Amino acid sequence: MAPPNRYRARKQPKQPRAAETRQRILDAAAHIFAEYGYAAGTTNRIAEHAGLSIGSLYQYFPNKDAILRALMDAHVDSGTRLLGQRLSDGLPQRLDEVVRMFVRATIDNHRDDPGLHRVLFEQAPRAPEFLARLHELERTAVEMTARLLATHPEVRVVDSDISARIVVATIESLVHRLLTAPTAIDPRRVEDEIVILLTGYLRHGLEP
Repeated sequence: MAPPNRYRARKQPKQPRAAETRQRILDAAAHIFAEYGYAAGTTNRIAEHAGLSIGSLYQYFPNKDAILRALMDAHVDSGTRLLGQRLSDGLPQRLDEVVRMFVRATIDNHRDDPGLHRVLFEQAPRAPEFLARLHELERTAVEMTARLLATHPEVRVVDSDISARIVVATIESLVHRLLTAPTAIDPRRVEDEIVILLTGYLRHGLEP
């Protein structure tokens, strides 16, 4: 018999009241993880903050790892929806405005609770299935970016595929690192600096 997946939540609630209770648990967990960190963010603390008994919490999640997985998925889902909304009207024509659209969407997805994002992606374990999902999303983002770079008239890079990987990794890593840093940085300044950095790189490229 295969061991149970500790990252798997129990069945998704179908009734509105049950769905509301599940969301209360996730909201409480977000607060507790941000305040205490992952190691000290126990299910007892989460249940207490949610105003529930520990038994009620376990009806929805078998442990805090499953709660963590749900929070991580919610973060990724939110980012995917946000970017989709920004892309629904099409891409701007100017390269710097295209870069800004992607940078701003990434910043907006990290803006609400930097402390929680630091816990989720630096302190806590990640389920193998979640890592696979992240890798697939990154692959898709790189492919889309490579197609854009290969056709945009302002781009002067030599290898669109490699440059696409650099662009995607730069946006994600710099936004996460700078917005979740203990010393806060104005998100508008972060946005402007990353746009300048990447636009200059893409416009001038490197000689073969």
